[in-house]
Order: sequence, then structure tokens, then C-alpha cells
Amino acid sequence: MADTDPDALEQQIERTRAELARTVDAIADRVSPKRVAEREVAKAKANAKQFVTSFEDLLRGHPRRFTTYAPIDEAEPPRTPSMGPLLVGIGAAVVIGAAVVLLRRRAR
Repeated sequence: MADTDPDALEQQIERTRAELARTVDAIADRVSPKRVAEREVAKAKANAKQFVTSFEDLLRGHPRRFTTYAPIDEAEPPRTPSMGPLLVGIGAAVVIGAAVVLLRRRAR
């Protein structure tokens, strides 16, 4: 049966109230715009640092250590990408840049 002792009920209510207050505070802290922004900035910094490190490793000739700049998933082994897509992207940027310069010179 239920505990009918008024003192015990009052203590249980106080414990429940305190637990609920902690839960509400934790939720409020988690959804606070300041906290959300801090977490996103930290995540962006970590991703940028990992991307730069991976790119440096690739340029130094250590493609085995190259990983994507997405958060690391420990369950998956790191993938080794080929240099092809990177070189195609650089080549496309050079061609587009040269085309823009040539078009601007002709327009004068």
C-alpha cells in the first residue's frame, strides 16, 4: 500500500521537487541560445582543425592519415581518399579564374 505517513510523504514530495528543479535547470541550460552557440562554435573549431590537419597530412604525403573533416566515428576505420577529386577541384578553380580574367580584359 501507499505510504500514508504525512512526514514521509512530505519528504518524498520535497525530493521529487528538488529532482524536478535539477531536471528543469539542466534542460534550460542545454537549450540556452548561449550554450547552443558555444557548442556549435566548439564543434566548428574542432572540424576546422581536423580538416586543416588532414589537408596538411595530404600535402606532406601522408594520405593514410587523411580523413574527412566531419566528426570522427570511432566505429568506422578512416578512409583514404584519392587525390583525383582534389586536383579536379583545383583545376576547375584555375580554369574559371582564368576565364573570368580573360572576359574582363576583352570587355575593356
